[in-house]
Amino acid sequence: MNSHSHRFSRRTFLRGTGVTMALPWLESFNVWGDEPGKNKPASEAPVRLCVTFSGNGFHSKEWWAKGEGKAMELGRVLEPLAAYREKMLFVRGLYHEEARKGNIHSSQTGNMLSGAPIASGGEIRSGTSFDQALAQTYGRSTKVPSLVLACEKSNPSVHKNYSMLYSSHISWSSPTTPTPLELYPALAFDRLFKDESSPADRSVLDAVMSDAADLRRGLSGDDQRKLDEYLDSVREVEKRIENAGRRGELQGWRPTLEKPNIDRPADGIPQDIGEHMRLMMDLVVLGFQTDTTRITTLKLNNDHSALRFPNLPSLQQPGHGIDYMIHHLLSHSDGEDWLHVNRFFMEQVAYLAGKLDSIREGERTLLDNTMLLHCSSMMAGAKHDNDQLPVIVLGGAGGRLPGGRVLDYSGKPERQLCRLFMSMMDKMDVRPKTFGDAKLMLEEV
Repeated sequence: MNSHSHRFSRRTFLRGTGVTMALPWLESFNVWGDEPGKNKPASEAPVRLCVTFSGNGFHSKEWWAKGEGKAMELGRVLEPLAAYREKMLFVRGLYHEEARKGNIHSSQTGNMLSGAPIASGGEIRSGTSFDQALAQTYGRSTKVPSLVLACEKSNPSVHKNYSMLYSSHISWSSPTTPTPLELYPALAFDRLFKDESSPADRSVLDAVMSDAADLRRGLSGDDQRKLDEYLDSVREVEKRIENAGRRGELQGWRPTLEKPNIDRPADGIPQDIGEHMRLMMDLVVLGFQTDTTRITTLKLNNDHSALRFPNLPSLQQPGHGIDYMIHHLLSHSDGEDWLHVNRFFMEQVAYLAGKLDSIREGERTLLDNTMLLHCSSMMAGAKHDNDQLPVIVLGGAGGRLPGGRVLDYSGKPERQLCRLFMSMMDKMDVRPKTFGDAKLMLEEV
């Protein structure tokens, strides 16, 4: 068997009992649309989309960028992303007109990715978000059309006549259906790699190792190394998921009981918020790397978030962690601790960008073939200021999105954020005539 006549075409899989596991880009195979048997290089990888979101805005005086390329200067919030400034698009001045009508967290978040009008008074109605519009078209060619993850559970309460479900969901499958959130890394992992009938306690790698050994014999030396690195990364994620939740440092909402008054449940959500975020990001990378999914949404926390951060040393209260105040209340200041938390979130985005950028897919990296959008539903939590929204895009969309740029739409008449969404959809060959309140793409994107 030569390296170009393997039994698989377009996408290569490893299979075991109850498990189907796609493989990363390998030069030895025809993938992503190439015709089998032509003995030609594999085609370019597809464009992927990942939307990450953090609630309550940022330190208003430190969210900025200016200049171009290597000379781009970043405010202190964005400094953790300095290594990727040449692959960054910083966009200033875009907003959602409909989100300005309620001026509270729920009314500003439920249409974050759609720009749609928000219903109040007990009714739940927003709009189909652009990630799900892509999932219903572009995403159909993958096992998982979209992977919607979160690191803080949804809030079912009501605030000032608006459902807090709006604060908890940025991805909407229809105007009345927020896309279900997956908070459990183990279940997200299973969705990517295990078949529905798979035993829940079986290791994915253990199930496919026999097929992997057979496959390895037909690979080039470089692809053998890529395969080994990939399998090692999957094993690492499996081990981290297995250990998640065993440590005792709870960093979200603080319960009124010091100790549980019921038996300990099975391991589930990691109790360290940084570990939880990075595990979810590793799953995003694996999903993209194997082409199991091309569209992901990761909500790092809610708007009106109750997270606390004892893992971060307080700069305002030396000797303590930043757990004296929940994220939402902390956002009503521009102090050094608020800046520290902002940078923590950007460090997680930098971690994801770094993982994507470390994986080669032919002439480009996985980051080069991705659009990684990070956003929040307001600029500053103290004022609920959403006249302009904080938006950055990392990655190159397969060579279609030049980085190292700052685009400023402040004061311009047609500055709908949905215009950016239309431009991003266009990079994935999905071209609606309108989206939300936008009728035209952003020409510069």
